[in-house]
Amino acid sequence: MTPTFDKVHLKFKLNGTSFNHDELKEVAYSLVKEGQSFGKVAGDFLLDWLDSKDYILVNTSGTTGLPKKIRLDKKSIVNSAIMTGGFFDIYPGDKALHCLPSRYISGKMMLVRAMILGLELDMVAPTLYPAYDDQKHYDFVAMIPLQLKNSINRLENIKTLIVGGASVSKSLINDVQSLKVNVYETFGMTETISHIAVKKLNHNSTNMTAFEALPNISISKDDKDCLVIDAPKLCSEAIVTNDLIDLINEKQFEIIGRYDNMINSGGVKVFPELIEMKLQDLIEKRFFIASEEDNDFGQKVILVIEDDCADFNKDVFSQLQKHEIPKAVYNTPKFFETETGKLQRKKILDAVLS
Repeated sequence: MTPTFDKVHLKFKLNGTSFNHDELKEVAYSLVKEGQSFGKVAGDFLLDWLDSKDYILVNTSGTTGLPKKIRLDKKSIVNSAIMTGGFFDIYPGDKALHCLPSRYISGKMMLVRAMILGLELDMVAPTLYPAYDDQKHYDFVAMIPLQLKNSINRLENIKTLIVGGASVSKSLINDVQSLKVNVYETFGMTETISHIAVKKLNHNSTNMTAFEALPNISISKDDKDCLVIDAPKLCSEAIVTNDLIDLINEKQFEIIGRYDNMINSGGVKVFPELIEMKLQDLIEKRFFIASEEDNDFGQKVILVIEDDCADFNKDVFSQLQKHEIPKAVYNTPKFFETETGKLQRKKILDAVLS
C-alpha cells in the first residue's frame, strides 16, 4: 500500500518508543509545552503535519529568490520521502539519526521520512557537535558539513550519511575517503522538498564531480545557463534556480556558482565559487570571494577572510588567472552564518565595507 500523509507507519519509533497518529499528536503537544527549544520546533512541525490539512506552509531559504513563505502539498512531501527511501535502500525498521534543526526543510524531512518509511528515529539537539550514541548502529543520518567535520572520528557505525545545507570543502571530502560510511553530498532546496540530486563523495572508482538527479527528476538549463528542475512528483511546475551549471546530460550536472554572485569585472565574468575552489587548500581561515564597486572596472574582485590579523600572504594568488586575483583583502573577526552553516555573505560584506 502506498503511504499517505494521514497515516503513521506501524514500525515508526521516536527515541525508542512506538506511536500511532493520535499518540504522536500528544507527544507533539508535550514537546511544544515542555520540550527544549529544538523539541518545541519539532513539535510545532509535527502538529502541522498531523492536522487535517493536505499542505504545510514553510519558509524558503532564498535559493530561488528572496526568502518567502510557500505552500507544500503533503502528498508531494510523502513522494520525496519515498524517493529518498528508494534511492538509499531504506527499509521499515531501519534506524535513523535526526540532528538537524526542524525549522528547515532538511530537518522536517527527517521526521517525515521516519513516519512514512517506518524508521526508528533518534532525535538529538541540532548542535555543531551532535551528542548521539556513536556505539549504536544507524542506517541513515543527515548532517551539515560542520557537523560531519566535527563527528569525523565517530562515524564507524553509520551506514549512509547525507550532507547538505552548505558546500562540502575539498579537505572534508579527503577526510571521508577512508571511512566505512557511505557519504553523499546532496543538492536541493525548500521548493523541491529537500534534495533532488546527490553526489557520492567516497568509495568511488572514479573521481565523481557531478551531481546526479534522483529518479523521476529531469534537469536542464535556461538561456542564462541556470539550472531548471522538472520534478512532477514534487512540484507542479518546473523550478528555475539561480545556480549556474555545466549540464552533462539530462540527469547529471556540475555547479559553477550562483548567478547572483557572478562578478563582471571590466567585461570579464568571474565566478567567486571557482576562485574559492582554487584557494580552498591554501588558506587556513574561512574566507569567500566577493566584489565591490570600482571606478575603472565597474566591479573588482575582493577576498574577505575570517581573521583578526591583517597580515596575509598574497603568494597564494599565484595560481589564479589575472582577472581572478583579488584586488583587495578584508579581515573580519567573525563571520555571520545561518543555523545550517551557510555564510551570510551579504550581511558579512555590508559589515566589512561599511
